[in-house]
Amino acid sequence: MTQHVRVASHDEVPILDLSPLRTDGQIDPLAAELDRACRETGFFYIANHGVSETALNAVFGATRRYFAMPEEIRRGHAMHPFYRRGFMAQGVTRQPGYAADLKESYEVGVDLPADDPAVLSGLPLHAPNQWPAEMPWLREAAETYFEQVKSLGLDLLRLIARALGLPDGFFIQYTRKPMLQMRLFHYPPQTPDTSLNAHGAAPHTDFGMITILAQDPIGGLELRKRDGEWIAAPYIDGTFVVNIGDLFQRWTNDVYVSNFHRVTNRTGRERYSIPMFFNLDYDAPVVCLPTCCSAESPPKHEPIKFGDYIVSRFKAVQKFDPNSRVA
Repeated sequence: MTQHVRVASHDEVPILDLSPLRTDGQIDPLAAELDRACRETGFFYIANHGVSETALNAVFGATRRYFAMPEEIRRGHAMHPFYRRGFMAQGVTRQPGYAADLKESYEVGVDLPADDPAVLSGLPLHAPNQWPAEMPWLREAAETYFEQVKSLGLDLLRLIARALGLPDGFFIQYTRKPMLQMRLFHYPPQTPDTSLNAHGAAPHTDFGMITILAQDPIGGLELRKRDGEWIAAPYIDGTFVVNIGDLFQRWTNDVYVSNFHRVTNRTGRERYSIPMFFNLDYDAPVVCLPTCCSAESPPKHEPIKFGDYIVSRFKAVQKFDPNSRVA
């Protein structure tokens, strides 16, 4: 069944031009635009982001090539949920009240050596990546893109700190060993008569700090406004979509908004997207930001470690132990 969803206006999901970050231009007007978007919908596009078209095309090409492989080969790279590295089959992710998501994924993170202290201690979400030996092209494309988006994410953290009236390096201090999660998503084709209860990704919010999303031209991303209306945030050439996560909303004392969103793909065509979930160090202390609370607006949430919160959210939706696999 089809359901009409209008395209978001520029006021609802603005396009922020990051050129001032590359040219030593005026940062404060850009920070003010970002601040407004984060308070109103928690979503915005970014243009002139600094990620090369070559790297973007290569990682999408590698993603298509990987998911064209027979499923039995991909299942050989099954993801460890405790460490979040590898292949996740369709049907694993399910939001309450909805059918299982119609998507599959391959996940990578910061590629830590096996003798890294965090790996040796069994810290959740810290591990070497799973790189299929027979697919060197996947590793090459993913690592190149990962590093460029990591650099972009650090730029955004500085800009967000400026928007919140904090020192530019406030969030950067918690990126010594950040819990970055990049997922290569494949959404198999669905037809227009697919049930409205079936989604590529059912309505949800993201857990962490910020998400930097690359979409393909198929689009399909939709977000929910405060009045309950769903609006589309389609593919726009040369841009990424950025959104705020739940833990960042908590950190800002609910000043910034982590908004519900979903993916609908009833085009009859395959869809691919690549989000980078840009999270900070496991031990980063999430205490109400000083510019987001006051005597009139006291902290609403108890302090928590960044990693403890993320792990608690994963435990709520998936099996989460060091010995399990999900493909």
